[in-house]
Amino acid sequence: MKLSTAAMLGMAAATTGACMTDGASGAGDGREGPSAGADLVSATGAPMAHADIIQVRDRLRVEIDATGLAPGVYGAHFHQVGRCDAPSFESAGPHWNPAGRRHGSENFQGPHLGDLPNLEVNAQRRGTLIFAVEGVALQGGANPLLDADGAALVIHARPDDYRTDPSGNSGARIACGVIRPAG
Repeated sequence: MKLSTAAMLGMAAATTGACMTDGASGAGDGREGPSAGADLVSATGAPMAHADIIQVRDRLRVEIDATGLAPGVYGAHFHQVGRCDAPSFESAGPHWNPAGRRHGSENFQGPHLGDLPNLEVNAQRRGTLIFAVEGVALQGGANPLLDADGAALVIHARPDDYRTDPSGNSGARIACGVIRPAG
């Protein structure tokens, strides 16, 4: 997974809660493929965020739009099972890690493919994170995100430290959404 320095360090823009990684947009190149989305909810079912995922060549373009979280910084990860059973969301399984790596972009044995940049939510309770996950596919291929048991997107209570295995010290799972193909 190739992320910009700002994304790896979790340095999202403080005024907008936005982060854009290098080459994430893929806009206008005419090579967009399948897409998927996830509606993330809290343990009580309250809406917390929405994510759109689009295949662009050999990467996934991911956009998370959070509107239900308190101001702060949160870890976000793809998890390997497409289930979000409340209250703990443990049914989503561990981070998506088809390559068998250690957690974190700052870990010399990492990262997991499911390790994502931190999501920063501003004082107006808005946070947008746009990034790309390189060398993977939404469906099919060697490392499909949506395999036989699906996948989920999880937001954690604390920021990811980008190095501690297995979860970056990111704390409890506070929001979860099953990733579903569009259409």
